[in-house]
Amino acid sequence: MPNNSNIAKSKLKGAFTLIGTVIVVVLLLVYFLPRETKFGYEYEQGRPWRYNSLIATFDFPVYKTPDEVKAERDSALSQFQPFYTEDVQIAQRQIAAFETAWRAGRFGDVPAHCLNHVDKMLRGVYEAGMVPSADLSQMAKERTPGVRVVEGTEAVTRPITELYSTRSAYEYIVYADTINFPRELLARCNINEYLSPNLSIDSAKTSAVREDLLAAVSPASGMVQSGQRIIDRGEIISAEQYKILQSFERETVRRNDPSKGMWQVVTGQVIFVLCVIVAFVFYLRLFRREYLRSPHSILLLSSLIAIFPLITYAMVDQKFLNVYMVPYAMVPIFVRIFMDSRTAFMTMVCSVILSSLALHSNYEFVIVQFMSGMTAIYALRDLTERSQLLRVALAVFVTSSAIMLGYDLSQGIEFSHLDRSMYVYNAVNGVLLLFAYPLLYMIEKLFGFTSSVTLVELSNTNNSVLRRMSKVAQGTFVHSLQVANLAAEVADKIGAKPQLVRTGALYHDIGKMLNPAFFTENQTGVNPHDELTEERSAQIIISHVTEGLKLADKYHLPKVIRDFISTHHGRSQVKYFYIQWKNKHQGEEPDAKLFTYPGPNPFTREQAILMMCDAVEASSRSLKEFTEESIKELVNRIIDGQVQAGYFRECPITFRDIADAKRVLAESLKTIYHTRIAYPELNAKPAEPAPQPRRAYFFGRR
Repeated sequence: MPNNSNIAKSKLKGAFTLIGTVIVVVLLLVYFLPRETKFGYEYEQGRPWRYNSLIATFDFPVYKTPDEVKAERDSALSQFQPFYTEDVQIAQRQIAAFETAWRAGRFGDVPAHCLNHVDKMLRGVYEAGMVPSADLSQMAKERTPGVRVVEGTEAVTRPITELYSTRSAYEYIVYADTINFPRELLARCNINEYLSPNLSIDSAKTSAVREDLLAAVSPASGMVQSGQRIIDRGEIISAEQYKILQSFERETVRRNDPSKGMWQVVTGQVIFVLCVIVAFVFYLRLFRREYLRSPHSILLLSSLIAIFPLITYAMVDQKFLNVYMVPYAMVPIFVRIFMDSRTAFMTMVCSVILSSLALHSNYEFVIVQFMSGMTAIYALRDLTERSQLLRVALAVFVTSSAIMLGYDLSQGIEFSHLDRSMYVYNAVNGVLLLFAYPLLYMIEKLFGFTSSVTLVELSNTNNSVLRRMSKVAQGTFVHSLQVANLAAEVADKIGAKPQLVRTGALYHDIGKMLNPAFFTENQTGVNPHDELTEERSAQIIISHVTEGLKLADKYHLPKVIRDFISTHHGRSQVKYFYIQWKNKHQGEEPDAKLFTYPGPNPFTREQAILMMCDAVEASSRSLKEFTEESIKELVNRIIDGQVQAGYFRECPITFRDIADAKRVLAESLKTIYHTRIAYPELNAKPAEPAPQPRRAYFFGRR
């Protein structure tokens, strides 16, 4: 029995673990919980609106789509004309330079009429206007109709078709009249040297007028007043409604001020998350106090509560996929496998509520996830086969789809307008739920739990430990099998865990493999205890517990199985050798430690069941006659003795459970040891024919 100091240390450790875990979970959830005032709705044009009626909470403009704004701006700019200034000095200098070169005879024997033609053409080109080649190309690309040339206080329009670049001016002069003025002669006039743009863009005026023109294009096409209905649930989102929803989302994000009211939001989130976590702790304190004393249980439950809300927050914050794809039903599945159904449901409730905090319209989400979780709890009693998880995933998919369908139809959404993508998300959810099977192994290693799958694997008699015991200690192996069957029946009757106690019973006596001949079930006529003292014999018998624990460590058996090895005798005594010693030493008292098992006493219902079944099965072999009365008397005497000795004070087993265990054990032993029919033997010689009876003749008188 654990002393008070160990109990106090265990409680203190559990309290510190609980407080630290609650603080970490709250901080993590609040840190990653979205705080921005985001729109929070998912919508698509042509799909039904899946949320409740949306009412505008403030006035906002209905913005045009980017394509509409671009089209209007392009239309406004199609008639825009950039502003240019003319430098008349350039034309005068270039023409004067040409004439000076002409008079200086630089053009050689070019006829005078050709030079007059060039002079005239230069004046015409400069009068029309010459702009840089890059500007002219850009205006042609943008289909600019012309330019506005500033002349004093006025601006005169010049069509782009009448403007020249240096290249187009050269080609125009050279090819204008090739009949009267051959190209070869004009080329000798070096016309390129006298061509230079005389129009330069007025960037400031052009930009100002351009901005005014674009500013005249309104980005909005209307207004939505505060309190105005935007869309109802089930309504198909039209193009106009889609534009309004986008405008509402844009204004909601624009109006958000991250610095305003931030501490108020954070405080509210801390209060909400803390209330949910504390409510769960109160549940554990009221109904599952043993979990609060187990750091492994606290860490597992807190991890399962926190991880799915964190995934939800990340998906909502990044707008990644859809939250209905997340297999929230994994939470109750894991808790149901390692703990119990009620705790599984409460853990699921906390996880779903915390996840829904990040969603704008969370009522449907909560309903669907609650029903999915309850379906998983009901469909999964004990996970012993992979096919069970497949059936659970299918049941969760059908249930969530049915709830979603019924909810949508009840809200007035027509069948043809249902959002079929949601059912695809449910299907993905079901597929992801299958990954719970490989994740079980990781949870076992991280948190020190043992799943029913592992228990089934350990109960396979072909594994190395049990196969070795069947060879070196066959009597012990048969005894363990018999105890396992009896214990599983009792556990099933009183609502304990049959698979757990069955597996524990198979391994509870593995320590006997080291000295099998010292235990009566393995002896074949010779008893080695006859040569030993009572103290030595008792120590050998007791050592099968300590040696069993060493073997359990060697073969890496789970802690829950090692607990069965250490508690199946509790703090009881080796009565046979204890009484022998007392009979030999009248009036003396032995050292009780030499005859007492190290314990501890059972502290779970399953361990108590094993202790009862082990003692009853072993003692039943010593019965001289197997009648109903003798079996009942044996069962009552042994179990009542254990109760009176206080072996079950530390475990949550009730008197009703003990009474049911007695009845099950008596009935099972009666069935095992029932009287069998004696079959007749076949005679070696054929049986002689039976003598025929003689006939008696009576003669009557005539």
